[in-house]
Amino acid sequence: MKRKLTEIADWIQAAGQNLEDIFATGVSIDSRTASAGDLFIPFRGEQVNGHAYVEQAIKQGAVASLWMKDEPNPPANLPLIFVEDPELALQEMARVYRGMLHCKVVGITGSNGKTSTKDLIASVLAPYFNVRKTEGNYNNELGLPLTILSLEEDTEFAILEMGMSGFGEISFLSKLAKPHFAVITNIGEAHMQDLGSRAGIAKAKFEIIDGLQEGGKLFYDGDEPLLQGLVDQLSAVQAVSFGYEKETLLSLEKIESGDEGSRFTVTGLLDGEFTIPVYGAHQVKNALAAILIANEAAISDDDIRGSLRQASLTDMRMQPVSVDTGALFINDAYNAAPTSMRAALAFMEDTGLRKEKWVVLADMLELGDEEQVYHENLADELSNMKLEGILLYGPRMKWLHDKLENGGMEMRLLWSEKDYTPIVDTLREYTSKDSIVLLKGSRGMALEHILEDLMGKGAGK
Repeated sequence: MKRKLTEIADWIQAAGQNLEDIFATGVSIDSRTASAGDLFIPFRGEQVNGHAYVEQAIKQGAVASLWMKDEPNPPANLPLIFVEDPELALQEMARVYRGMLHCKVVGITGSNGKTSTKDLIASVLAPYFNVRKTEGNYNNELGLPLTILSLEEDTEFAILEMGMSGFGEISFLSKLAKPHFAVITNIGEAHMQDLGSRAGIAKAKFEIIDGLQEGGKLFYDGDEPLLQGLVDQLSAVQAVSFGYEKETLLSLEKIESGDEGSRFTVTGLLDGEFTIPVYGAHQVKNALAAILIANEAAISDDDIRGSLRQASLTDMRMQPVSVDTGALFINDAYNAAPTSMRAALAFMEDTGLRKEKWVVLADMLELGDEEQVYHENLADELSNMKLEGILLYGPRMKWLHDKLENGGMEMRLLWSEKDYTPIVDTLREYTSKDSIVLLKGSRGMALEHILEDLMGKGAGK
């Protein structure tokens, strides 16, 4: 974005001061990271009032700031745009700017796999197009507008992640982004406490079609009956399914793990073998969406194959990491819910990368009233696996620990509520070059600290 402040003020029908001949080239909501050319957006909350940091943002390089009309003492010497509500103003700026862009937009939602799918789609398109994607977790009512406003006008594909915690949120984001292609990765259990059931989650995720452009396409997990039921009610939207079921339009036939990652075969809209440099059948399934989007962009099968092989994924998504003991860690510690937890355990059960298998599991958060049942239910999968040890971290994992202990598990079993140290010490003593270790837990559990300690980069909590 590069626009005169007077033009931006017109977008949001606002008055300003000292705006003449000044261009904004970006937007910032954090005075500490504001950079040259930014328009600063101050928010007023219960604990912090962003207006107190306007001058700091401008010292950092911001060229101007919004200012709430009812906020007293606006600095007379600074370029300001006066608004009723900075959040609504930010969203309106993004809406207007989105209407000026000519890029293709891919919107992605789902309970799990949004970021990996975003990364895979961006990786397969980037060699052939000018591609931008959501950075970090900028996928909500503030993050998405910031992402849209960060797009250059020569962007050809924008890959936008959309998150939510309640009904109506994905609809809002979709109408703001106006995607040409929408992707629903899956339906899990995250946000069960807000949406009540998996059916409610499916309905909330399905809101992504609300802003879909005319002639646009929905790509969705065809193995999920809750999504299939919603798709069956559509009349004006083209829907393309992917998954394991033979009835899906792009179907997985075979998956193998090797040193280079996951090799898999697909049939249907495309036929052939592909490889991604990451492990897990759930990650392979995410790659199906990338293959379908690339096919829509008229990229050849061979070029898709080459791009996927070199794909770059955000850290902590089934990421292989070696430590000094020689053990291979699968760092999947970015987030966790029952669906993704089972998928990661299924990989560990099937993999032949190392003969000695360990799992380190931390609490799954935001599961509502049934959280104890979801944690205890993992005992069924774990009881059937051939493991050297199960190391559990966090207060909720006590439920799983007790269920396993009462079931007479013979393998090494350890639970720690608040301290990583016993887990680190166990891994350091008992793992070797013959070991593969899964790290899996919700973001709030910061399970990657265990890996950092083993690599000498941190200290146990």
